[in-house]
Amino acid sequence: MPNDALVSPTELTVSQGVAATLPDGRPVTRWTIGSPDGVRAEVLSLGARLQALHAPDRDGRRANVVLGCERVEDMLGEGAYLGATVGRYANRIAGGVLPLDGTTHRLTTQPTGHTLHGGTDGFATRLWDGVPVREGRRAGVRLRLHSPDGDQGFPGALTVEVTYLLHPDGRLWIGYRATTDAPTVVNLTNHAYFNLAGEGHGTVLDHLLRVESRGYLPVDAGLIPIGPAEPVLGTPFDLREARRIGDRVVDEDRQIRRAGAGFDHNWILDGTGFRRAAVLSHPASGRRVECLTIEPGLQVYTGNHFDGTLSGPSGRPYRAYAGVALETQHFPDSPNRPAYPSTVLRPGEEFRSMTVYCFSAG
Repeated sequence: MPNDALVSPTELTVSQGVAATLPDGRPVTRWTIGSPDGVRAEVLSLGARLQALHAPDRDGRRANVVLGCERVEDMLGEGAYLGATVGRYANRIAGGVLPLDGTTHRLTTQPTGHTLHGGTDGFATRLWDGVPVREGRRAGVRLRLHSPDGDQGFPGALTVEVTYLLHPDGRLWIGYRATTDAPTVVNLTNHAYFNLAGEGHGTVLDHLLRVESRGYLPVDAGLIPIGPAEPVLGTPFDLREARRIGDRVVDEDRQIRRAGAGFDHNWILDGTGFRRAAVLSHPASGRRVECLTIEPGLQVYTGNHFDGTLSGPSGRPYRAYAGVALETQHFPDSPNRPAYPSTVLRPGEEFRSMTVYCFSAG
């Protein structure tokens, strides 16, 4: 649990302002949630994204521990996924082929030939409507998006809500809800990249990562799962005890090479219900984030392909391993894998999911 260094007696405030303007003239809204001496989060209406999160270290010094783009052009381009809510289907669908109830739907695809994070114009580049909310001691923002029938090839009109709620003790809730008017598939996640040393401060190779999982999904050259889960035992994917990321991604394991000298894989989380998925820590600063979720899987991506093209608020370019994403979600390519947990949503049903990131220092 977060220690007393992060507990603020000050009531959380939510302020609102214009962060940027889209090329068509529409404003991008920023909500800032927090208190003067605790964790502070910034959420943008563009992509319903977590743009920044400022957390104290063991000495009380705050730093932004989430990667983000300052320029709108980057948020609509190379940096679209940084901190964003991705969907309608997070992760990959092989070949852009979606079979559902006897009909095959063709989705938009990226240059890889697969559909990634909802297609070429997914939720990360949409302007969401948002309102500030408060629940007890928690404060935040609720964002809403309507995705019409046929959006990126997906069937059914989908209404989506994402709620960010921050607690004074350093817990950030992210709750998801969705309904549809026709059968479709839904898989939503947040794509924040964490660097607990501070955004733009080197790599995450010195971070320790623990994942509560005994199995993971190996992938082919296109990063599509190749079958059932394999045990992590005896592989670089065994993170049941905290391990230094840099010691794992230098391994010559074939799966590590396929992902570009790092992780871009889905772990099958142990247990069911709301439970701990992972813990990321930075020994030098004492910062720590614990991830809890109700989702069955966790996609860990170590930012292997950052090449210096993007820069964040620090002005420093993001190079390989500048951050690590802990994406709670259902499994990649589930619509084509009947053995995987289903992601089908039907009329009259409600998709609900929740993930909590608990920030502490010590």
